[in-house]
Amino acid sequence: MTRSISDLRKFVSPEIVFGAGCRHRVGHFVSAFGANKVLIVSDPGVQAAGWVADIEASLQEQGIGYHLFTQVSPNPRVEEVMHGAEVYKLHNCNAIVAVGGGSPMDCAKGIGIVAAHGRSILDFEGVDTIRVPSPPLILIPTTAGTSADVSQFVIISNQQQRMKFSIVSKAVVPDVSLIDPETTLTMDPFLAACTGIDALVHAIEAFVSIGSGPLTDTHALEAMRLISGNLIEMIANPSDIALREKIMLGSMQAGLAFSNAILGAVHAMSHSLGGYLDLPHGQCNATLIEHVVAFNFDAAPERFTIIAQTFGLDCRGLTPPQVRQRLIDYLIVFKQAVGFKDSLATYGVSSSDIPFLSQHAMGDPCILTNPRSSNQRDMEVVYGEAL
Repeated sequence: MTRSISDLRKFVSPEIVFGAGCRHRVGHFVSAFGANKVLIVSDPGVQAAGWVADIEASLQEQGIGYHLFTQVSPNPRVEEVMHGAEVYKLHNCNAIVAVGGGSPMDCAKGIGIVAAHGRSILDFEGVDTIRVPSPPLILIPTTAGTSADVSQFVIISNQQQRMKFSIVSKAVVPDVSLIDPETTLTMDPFLAACTGIDALVHAIEAFVSIGSGPLTDTHALEAMRLISGNLIEMIANPSDIALREKIMLGSMQAGLAFSNAILGAVHAMSHSLGGYLDLPHGQCNATLIEHVVAFNFDAAPERFTIIAQTFGLDCRGLTPPQVRQRLIDYLIVFKQAVGFKDSLATYGVSSSDIPFLSQHAMGDPCILTNPRSSNQRDMEVVYGEAL
């Protein structure tokens, strides 16, 4: 799989402010948009941790009104997006600030879409479906992994159909992303592992995506280096802010890579699995990653070899099948080191579920940039290997 510098590529990104304490500047950025009433989107856990109070204080310092909306589930749901848009209109808001993990940030993006269009969020599934600009949007991540704060993705759960759907558009890239490593200090080890694995998979899939190129490769490789080199140690030393900065920076780099190169089969399959069982997204990625790498390797052996070398694996003199096995072994050991040892069967998945999961994985936009052309039967085989 070769890449030419002359290939046409786009790159979208929000205005990014990175550094400890930058969340306290949110009022300044809201004021610059001329907004006078903000909808703050978060969830109960983030509010209890105290991060919402910091946002409120910053807005108060600028004399900006706000209303809290914290009714967001771990996998944000259609009805929560629609309710949030109603609240936005009811309180005459003209900007949105989200503080939290991927769920509040995705919900906030969805609220902006619905508020701008006055239609159901279900109408916008797919790629480039948005026609009206959303309200000013500022995102403040409190986890180091989802990268919703820099991406052109929105992932929403449709509980009625037991599936997640994706909205992909540069229109949902936030105006400002305030990336403050201090906000990750309240992550528990499981959440740190989930989001860290998610970020690592973002980087891997972005690097082998058929949409990759020189604008995304450097971000993907640096993300892999930062996350593989620091995640295990960060989980073991949760108060070390220097380690958190490295993981947060890695997450941001992975987000810039995948937002522009898009992803692959791990995410297509994880979205299907997470929607079906309402599981944490990073947990789904961890269960599937080595099986998808095994499936994809022969479609991009040079790129997977570079990934292995970035992880510090010595590939000198190895044949492609040997590199493939060494990379798979590394990924298994790494994910087990941060606490992921389960198979799909552990979560209650049976062989009878696989056709449903595979059908929805094939309908996910991420499958379009997978390095190996895939069909539903391929997905069924990979899910089966992960049982």
